[in-house]
Order: sequence, then structure tokens, then C-alpha cells
Amino acid sequence: MSSEPPSANRPSGPPSGPLSGRGSQPPDRPAGEPEQTRPDWSAPRPETPGGPAAPGGPGGPPAPPAGGRGTPGGTPGEGPGGGARWWRSKKALVSLAALVVAAALAVFFLRQGSGGAGEVYLQAASANGRDPFTQSTAKDYGASASSHPVVPAGTGGNGGTRSVKGDTRGLYGGSRHNASCDVERQIGYLTQDQAKGRAFAGAAGIEQNGLAAYLRGLTPLQLRADTRVTNHGFKDGSVTSYQSVLQAGTAVLVDDRGMPRVRCACGNPLGPPVAAKGTPTAKGDSWPLYKASDVVAVTPADSVLEYFVVYDPDTGEWFERPVGTDGEDDRSTSAPKGGVTMSPKPNPSQGGGGQQSPPAPPPPPKSPPHTTAPPPTTPYVTTPPGQPPAPPAYGPPPVRPR
Repeated sequence: MSSEPPSANRPSGPPSGPLSGRGSQPPDRPAGEPEQTRPDWSAPRPETPGGPAAPGGPGGPPAPPAGGRGTPGGTPGEGPGGGARWWRSKKALVSLAALVVAAALAVFFLRQGSGGAGEVYLQAASANGRDPFTQSTAKDYGASASSHPVVPAGTGGNGGTRSVKGDTRGLYGGSRHNASCDVERQIGYLTQDQAKGRAFAGAAGIEQNGLAAYLRGLTPLQLRADTRVTNHGFKDGSVTSYQSVLQAGTAVLVDDRGMPRVRCACGNPLGPPVAAKGTPTAKGDSWPLYKASDVVAVTPADSVLEYFVVYDPDTGEWFERPVGTDGEDDRSTSAPKGGVTMSPKPNPSQGGGGQQSPPAPPPPPKSPPHTTAPPPTTPYVTTPPGQPPAPPAYGPPPVRPR
């Protein structure tokens, strides 16, 4: 109780309501229950220049009602100290999380390349490449860059990359009677390491127990054009995937539709390229003859192939390599003419073979009709005995003996 006498300006009786910042004991509080307090009750109250703020006076707005969360003297849903309602705080957290996710997605898509085109990694013919599955199984004559890459005619697609059918004659090159890849060595690498074998099979879309048969059914060849593919690597126990351009001269294993399926220099399984908008950003190791406009994408042949028509860059000769062989059954053939594709595997229902019929020989040149004059006739003359024979009707006269 204050010892200061009451002033005339102060109310002489108790206030009409609870003091600001102090709540009265609620009438329904059970007996013996401790009174709920606020942490700031013990703090000194601020005073106005005219003295202590009186309840309901003009010193300022009233303080929040007394009582904690869920008490009769407080606002329902407020925490101690008049904090924000719990559902409002949760909503703010959800909004903040949504903003963080949106920002992360924006950064992810921006890092894919300018204009949404993405990135493409250039891989030289003999380089190990990115995230290799195995050691190189490319042979010496199957891992050299091509000095004269070809640019076969094709149709537009895949962000300006032209599409070429897998049965195009001369799309692949190689050395006659020599394989560009060691298939058995590739099988050994993937069967010895079960984790890599399982990852390879998953990326290739086959069963792991059929891995050896799958690889033996592919044909070792060389690319003759810079070729766009989807490359699958192996890193930290997981499969990686990225777009790649393989340099002409790269040794690959090709399936029976003409699709490159394995890059022999790193053992990575290959797939068709993913379409991109615009020109992708090129990374990796470039080469002097690289031009984005010359890159091709191989599309599957319409039917299963029986053999490939292959060009030998060392000899300039053409030969046929049956699908799934290593070169032991290569046979010589003539150079293809423009626009000719490889013959598909023969259809038994149609009969006939899959070999292309040789062109018919040209007809012999026409000559003017040959006319023969009838031979001159010699009159039949009888010569009396003892007289010299009469001269013939044509020719020089005979020489008489002297």
C-alpha cells in the first residue's frame, strides 16, 4: 500500500476493471490450483510524463488481456506473451517451404542450359569419357578419330540434329576381318563386377542373366559421322545419364536395327538422344572438325537387318558384315549408290532372299542393218579340148605361160 496521499486528479476508488497487464483470478479456477502468471508481470510498468499510467486513462492503449493460451482472460489461440496463433505460424512455414522449393526448381532448370536447350558432352573417339563403366575394350584399329567424317543426308529433328536410319549403307565403317571391339572382354568386366553388371542391364533394358547373350548379339563397328546419343555412366554405385556427341571413328557395338548400344572405349550403354529445344551448350573435349550442324542422330531401321554394308577407310573398299559377327564372315561388295539402303532380313512369308539383285547389263548398242550384195555370177563356158580356158567374167585376166 502506498504511503503517498491520494491526489485530487486520481480516482479515489478501485478501477472498474482489471488493471492493464494484470488479470484477476478467474472465478472458476479450482481451489488449490496455482494462479497462472505472465512472465512480464514482475517487470516495472512504464510511466507517462505525468506519472504512472492509470487504468483506462489517456496514457496509451490498453495492454493485452491477462491470461495465457486457452485461459478465460486471454484470446483463444494466443500463446504466452501474446504470440501469433499456431495456425498462422504453420501457414507461414508452408508458404516459406513452397518458396524454397520453387527457387530450387528454378535454379535446377536454369542450370540445364540457356533457353532450355540443355547441355551435351563431346567425347573424342579414344577418350575414356565421363563416368566410364569399364576399362576400354576398343581395339587399336577401332578407336582412332576419322579424318574424313561423313555427313549423310537425313531428316530434321532433335533440335536441328538430322535423323538417319540405322540401315543406311555406309553409315558405319570398320576394318575387314577385324572387330573394332573386344566383346568377350566387355562381358568379362560386367560379369566380374555384379553391381556394374546389374546397373548396365538396367540402363540397357535387359535382364542381368541375359547380359552375355545381349552383347554377343551386337556388331562391332565404327561411327562415320559425329553422332548424338544418350550416354549412361556409372558413378558412386549409381547410373548417370547425359547427352553426348560421339566423334566419328568411335568404336561402338550396334544392334540389329542399326542403333549404337555400347561405347567400347568406356563400356557405357547408349540410347537414343533426348530431343532438345534450340542448340545445346557443348561441353567436354571438342575436335577440329566438329560442327553442331553436322551431327546426326540414328533412328531404328524399319525391320531387323541381316548384315551391314561397311566402308573400310584404310583401303577404300566396301564389305558386308553379318549382324552379330566379329568380322570372320565379312565378304566383299560393291560401293553403294546414293540413296540405297541396306537390304532387310528376308521375310519367309514373301519368299526370296534379302540380297539386292545386281543391275541388269545394258543392252548392246544398235548398229545399222548390214546389207550384202549378191556375188557376181560367172557364166558357165565349155572349152573345147586343147584350147586354153576362157578368162573369168571378173578379175584380172590370167597370165598365159610362154
